[in-house]
Amino acid sequence: MRILKISDQISIKRSVDNGTEEQRIVVKKIIETVRRDGDQAVKDYTEKFDGISLVDLAVTAEEIKEAYQEIDDEIQSVIKEAADNIRFFHEKQLRPSWMTTDENGTILGQKVTPLDSVGLYVPGGTAAYPSSVLMNVIPAKVAGVKRIVITSPVDKKTGKIPPAVLVAANEAGAKEIYKVGGAQAIAALAYGTESIAPVDKITGPGNIYVALAKREVFGDVDIDMIAGPSEIAILADETAKPDEVAADLLSQAEHDTMASSVLVTPSEELARAVAEEVEKQLAELPRQEIARQSIENFGAIYVSNTMEEAVDIINRLAPEHLEIITENAMELLGQIRHAGAIFIGRYSPEPVGDYFAGPNHVLPTNGTARFSSPLNVEDFQKKSSILFYSEKALMQNGEKIAAFARLEGLEAHARAIETRIRK
Repeated sequence: MRILKISDQISIKRSVDNGTEEQRIVVKKIIETVRRDGDQAVKDYTEKFDGISLVDLAVTAEEIKEAYQEIDDEIQSVIKEAADNIRFFHEKQLRPSWMTTDENGTILGQKVTPLDSVGLYVPGGTAAYPSSVLMNVIPAKVAGVKRIVITSPVDKKTGKIPPAVLVAANEAGAKEIYKVGGAQAIAALAYGTESIAPVDKITGPGNIYVALAKREVFGDVDIDMIAGPSEIAILADETAKPDEVAADLLSQAEHDTMASSVLVTPSEELARAVAEEVEKQLAELPRQEIARQSIENFGAIYVSNTMEEAVDIINRLAPEHLEIITENAMELLGQIRHAGAIFIGRYSPEPVGDYFAGPNHVLPTNGTARFSSPLNVEDFQKKSSILFYSEKALMQNGEKIAAFARLEGLEAHARAIETRIRK
């Protein structure tokens, strides 16, 4: 793993995958066809891309029951406990509607309303991502969304959605689930088919075709984000354990060849020890090829002159995940301005947040933590402003408002005020 001295060029940004022109054309064609032909187009594309011939799109109650029979009781218990933790955390994010009244009788306020419906895309195929289900469905449920729809591709070997996904969906409270993946699933969620009614917002990760489809339908529906490859930055001092730091760096590197794993430390001794540990642990990883390519292309250890300089580097990186493993980790928290999720201390490795602790694991990537937040309850709500002006308030402020309207050259605006105050 590269060990570098601090420079002005530090970055973990990678180019955003906008897909090829051919991929964009394919996605647009899929969306157009699903809008026109509905269920039949969804089935045709599922057979074309996944090799699965679907009779019905919807998952039945019997299939959910069977999923529970296929999952070990202990794993079911873990999923339930994780769901409880995630629910508890997101309930703390709830904000009420509010109103305030002044001496003139003016009432101002904000009305918080949950979205009517949201669609969650769960990637699948040969893998299962029950954590993705929990992290998307639960904040939507807490927000008060009445209709939550899940779409996920089936396992090509079994012809079913992985049982862990169905169990997680049921525990999170989502009952409407469809065996659909790819761009055709995004099109169905956005525009509807005979079986799938359209939704107001689509969340959840996916491959390049899913990402391009989300971009294409944005505006007709809302989306959460177009997430980039995963990334972790670790801020550590000489008290950190090299084997633990190396393991945490590799926990992200194994995600994707484009994932980024960065250590920032003022300790040259730690830097050398971690570099050695990364190489040692890489040799034993099942996903060694992926992790090695990630480490070689997007991994680095930066040695700073001081801890203050190291903190500044972290804020410049604005990482998706940040671990602080220092002697006084909590004391550094206030100095961190930009990070998607912050893990404090050696007993808080990033996977704790991925699966179990409660905070959302859908996080801003590629430096967007400078202005973006993790997926949260407010992403599934909208706000309406409330305004009630009394007669006294309008008479007191009407001339000022009319003058402001004329300042912008909008005479009709001014007259809408004056027709009331001059009676």
